[in-house]
Amino acid sequence: MRKTILASAGACLLAFSALAGAQGYPARAISMVVPYAPGGSTDGLARIVAQAMGENLGQVVVVENQGGGGTMIGNQRVARAAPDGYTITFGNMGSLAIAPSLYPASKFDPRRDMTAIGLVATVPMVLSVSKASGITKLSDFVERLRKQGKDVNFGNAGSGSTSHIAAAYFLHVTGTQGMQIPYRGAGPAISDLMAGTVEAVIDQTVTMIPIHEGKRVTALAVASPSRLPQIPDVPTFAEGGVPQFNMSVWNGIAAPAGTPPAVVARLEEALAAALKNPNVRESLDKLAAQAPGAQEQGAAAFQALIARDVPRFAELIRDAGITVN
Repeated sequence: MRKTILASAGACLLAFSALAGAQGYPARAISMVVPYAPGGSTDGLARIVAQAMGENLGQVVVVENQGGGGTMIGNQRVARAAPDGYTITFGNMGSLAIAPSLYPASKFDPRRDMTAIGLVATVPMVLSVSKASGITKLSDFVERLRKQGKDVNFGNAGSGSTSHIAAAYFLHVTGTQGMQIPYRGAGPAISDLMAGTVEAVIDQTVTMIPIHEGKRVTALAVASPSRLPQIPDVPTFAEGGVPQFNMSVWNGIAAPAGTPPAVVARLEEALAAALKNPNVRESLDKLAAQAPGAQEQGAAAFQALIARDVPRFAELIRDAGITVN
């Protein structure tokens, strides 16, 4: 009986402490962990949103890049952090839906280990090739893959990243082969694409639009139903003869499981305010990143999206035979 009373008292004390902490939240800076290297799509979006969220919260939101391990290093740091709202993740479809199936030994499951905060943006993928490749049309690139696939290098943001899965999926639907080279983030992969060290990269418009506009690479196709006004000269995959490839990437924010509802609500509120910020909306629009509609916003909707996509990508990874080194 005494042990039961002490256990109940301890649980009540923990609950009271969590509530008290939530009421004063946030009292210090917040770490927003991006499980990728600097310079990539997810990192770019995180920095756009972090500043606006910090203004609403009255505290600095510090973006911290922690790449490696197929996003597992960053994921596990957040999952194991104190559930107090001071360590959150800015992840994407790769880190929060795809990685669990590629790294089952990590035993990471975002449905159990994370508390969703909200969807930030959905971004179409773009296939770009180096200027050195001499390729200017998607049909020519597919033909080259058919003839010389094992000699064609795709750079990606790391094993398990969305750019890795996108390239594998593209090769699967075109029935071709190619060599994938993982980097520690999209930034280094794109640097080598511009230098001609790798021949192709499939990544989000957030990174691809600026380098296309700078004429540093050749964008062959965008995964959207119609051409994007931001890059009207780039055809869709359907126009290029590969209608089966239609991949956009969602990006969002999550916290460790067990984060108090009051803290989740405060972060939800800050994210909603950030997405209404004119500067944020302008930045997202320039990069063809689509902010969520009213029905897609909030923690519940994002939690449902993660729960839907974890098994969906497990099936795709199995069917396409996608593996990591």
